[in-house]
Amino acid sequence: MLAPVTLEEQLTAARRSRLRVLVVGAGVAGVTLAQYLRAAGLDPVLVERRDADADAGYMLGLMPLVEPPLAHLGVREAYRERSVPVRRYAVRNRFGRPLRQYSLGSLLEFGDYRGISRGDLLAALAHAGGAVSYRTTVTGLRQQADVVRTVLSDGAGETTAEFDAVIAADGLHSTIRAMVLATDQVTGYDTGWHGWVGWAEPDDAPDLYEECWGAGFFLGMYPVKGRIGVFVGGPRSATAPGAPAFVGRVRRQLQASDPRMDRALTATAVGHDVHSWSLTDVRAATWSADRVGLVGDAAAGFLPTAGVGAAMAMESAAVLGRSLAEATPASVADALRRYEALQRPRVQAAQQNSRVLARLMFRRSSPAAVARDVAARFVTLDRAVAPIRRLLSDRPDSRLVAAR
Repeated sequence: MLAPVTLEEQLTAARRSRLRVLVVGAGVAGVTLAQYLRAAGLDPVLVERRDADADAGYMLGLMPLVEPPLAHLGVREAYRERSVPVRRYAVRNRFGRPLRQYSLGSLLEFGDYRGISRGDLLAALAHAGGAVSYRTTVTGLRQQADVVRTVLSDGAGETTAEFDAVIAADGLHSTIRAMVLATDQVTGYDTGWHGWVGWAEPDDAPDLYEECWGAGFFLGMYPVKGRIGVFVGGPRSATAPGAPAFVGRVRRQLQASDPRMDRALTATAVGHDVHSWSLTDVRAATWSADRVGLVGDAAAGFLPTAGVGAAMAMESAAVLGRSLAEATPASVADALRRYEALQRPRVQAAQQNSRVLARLMFRRSSPAAVARDVAARFVTLDRAVAPIRRLLSDRPDSRLVAAR
């Protein structure tokens, strides 16, 4: 687990490091990157604006894309202990009736596909330990020829520190990104939909991911260890009255249901651990500005439709970690550009696939939902997961070697 320490403790260690790196954000991308740098013998400063006991969030389905980073960090067993295997995927139609079920065997030839909560993934990534300073933000940033001067606030006051590189891993609404990129360099895709994430009790099918593609609603049920993550959503105009009212609307449209669906809807309507989620993404026109780099959602935030956002964040953090581990203070900008050249086309292709799937899955009208349901009956698994198979077949490790 990460050990909460004072900012000054981390800064003292970083001053002795051959490369001084500040990682802003202790989410999936930030923790992966920090652990890569630590494994390479560096002492990055990892800061997080939230409290140590802040809610760790939602459920994740992780494709075999995560296998290389997990193996490199030596945390595969910790990850497996905190997750469950996903072997089947089922789709229900607009009335809640089963439409099609797939075996995920063709994906599993590349490695494990597993369900895990975000909190458990962060715990697995940090299995080897490391430091983090919570309730710490960057309030000022100025780049010079050979250094980045930053102002950090940790609640007790402000501290000025110099770094060779600053990495923004602070999410979809990144403050670091706003400091270094112009407004027109950051774009996004808005589905017009909104929903809620909640948690239901586990059942006897912990290996089954299941989705109900409605007309004007979407219901997803995704097991993790010890519970089922739930997403319920629809157009913003329909979800505006709140979760209980919208869940009631969904129930009225369903002509077939089962205990899992009923528990999922109930948990979203009346559960205490329910979070709002606006279905938008973000894309930065560039991932680097001199000595400042972007990774994870700060660089390219995903819609959840393709189920690869967290995996791509880990993969990008691994590529960036290797690039920085080989850099000197003088070559940081080159290392950041090399990382971007290797990874951005791959990430944006996956992000585009998630946008295409959103247009398929999120249908408002009954005629559009009928057409989608008919088409879905004839889509083979190989066709449905072709973009994911391409990602799995073209791992970044070989490209990293070739780029050296």
